[in-house]
Amino acid sequence: MSHPVPIQFRATDLEALPALAGRIVVFADGPTGLTPAVRRLDRLMRGGLGRFVASEAFGKMKAGEALDLAWPAGLAAEAVQVVRLPKRCEIAVARKAGAAVAKALGASGATVLAEGHAQAAEIAFGLAMRAYDFTPHKTGEAKVPGPVVMMVTNPEAVAAAASPGAAVAEGVFFTRDLVNEPANILTTYDFAARLAAMQELGLEVEILEEEQLEKLGMGALLGVGQGSESPSKVVVMQWHGGEKGAAPFALVGKGVVFDTGGISIKPAGGMEEMTMDMGGAGVVAGVMRTLALRKAKANVVGLVGLVENMPDGRAQRPGDVVRSMKGDTIEVINTDAEGRLVLADVLWYTQERFKPTGIIDLATLTGAIIIALGHENTGVFSNDDELCNAFLKAARAEGEGAWRMPMGDAYDAKLKSRIADMMNVGGRDGGSITAAQFLQRFVKKDVPWIHLDIAGTALLKGDSTLAPKGATGWGVMALNRLIRDRFEGK
Repeated sequence: MSHPVPIQFRATDLEALPALAGRIVVFADGPTGLTPAVRRLDRLMRGGLGRFVASEAFGKMKAGEALDLAWPAGLAAEAVQVVRLPKRCEIAVARKAGAAVAKALGASGATVLAEGHAQAAEIAFGLAMRAYDFTPHKTGEAKVPGPVVMMVTNPEAVAAAASPGAAVAEGVFFTRDLVNEPANILTTYDFAARLAAMQELGLEVEILEEEQLEKLGMGALLGVGQGSESPSKVVVMQWHGGEKGAAPFALVGKGVVFDTGGISIKPAGGMEEMTMDMGGAGVVAGVMRTLALRKAKANVVGLVGLVENMPDGRAQRPGDVVRSMKGDTIEVINTDAEGRLVLADVLWYTQERFKPTGIIDLATLTGAIIIALGHENTGVFSNDDELCNAFLKAARAEGEGAWRMPMGDAYDAKLKSRIADMMNVGGRDGGSITAAQFLQRFVKKDVPWIHLDIAGTALLKGDSTLAPKGATGWGVMALNRLIRDRFEGK
């Protein structure tokens, strides 16, 4: 799997500056208030750095933006990268600055002069997050970023502050790898095996096979995968870091490793992106990895339903009726509305087995949420204001876009079926809302619950601040922060 670029924290060494190879990165917010290291660098460059920082071009740069001074005289470095950044700034700006460093990072590496910067740990986090690259299926010589050294005032303190971020970045990278992986590689077998391997981190991992799912009565989930050669599975991951015996908080993810739409088959154009339809399960896995790596003081259980939606002779048909684990019957109007069928059974099983203090499910569930919110925000649906507000606060703190959507009885009525307890779709209008209403039927009334529709945020066609185009890992940062703030008192 992919791992964040290693970053070393060292005390500032002014004497080493002339001989440093690779890139040298400096932070400035104007010609005054430069650190001793930057002033020393300016003298070595015969005042060139200072002239640039005082120039109109620098003045037009926004906080977090960068510009290269190539082949600077008086230095062995290949370039000096100047990043506009106040010594004290918001977390998002510091991460943006780190990401600017990562985008220019080459094989020769970089030395980052972050002496005295209050947000040095967040700069390092942004750098690590943006340096991600998914390359396992590319041939030829791998482009591996060179070593990164951050010169800071107190290396031990900054390293300690950066440590939790390193665990988060590892979890995000795990999620991105899963979402980017093609479906012929990431089968239900392979996905389950990757999750089982996290037992070495201290997670308790259990794989429920089809025979067990049949005994449990998961007819909704099994109906989705019955047209595939890959067997359906449910993977249970438990982290016991909190009070012994205390009920856990639960995360549930949709893991459709490939979605053709089934008999209600999707158009060919863009279907290749349906390798990302397991994005919800990928986020759950990434959060569980992060919790284990940072030894979170909380009890959390993560469950994912792994299936493949294929249109063979055994595939589920429009008009079929399936019985959920809860016992409710569902008329399948559209086999491409399969994720909610998977989640229905996993949500019910989670509550029956673990009696969680709350549940958050994640799914690349509807195209309708992209029409509503674009690719900037995840759709948030909830039956509990307190939990929902806590999540939205965590998402804002981490810079992950999220927007609460409405729910209500009028939407719920659209799911009424003539021949079963409900239909799996309620029409085109309000499609993301009726999907959430469907899921709510499988959440017990006393259980705080959030549904996150990440169809627009899990995979992007262009770069974002902290990720190259492709999988973003959206949600790992926000959910990790929610668990930290809600259960660990930090």
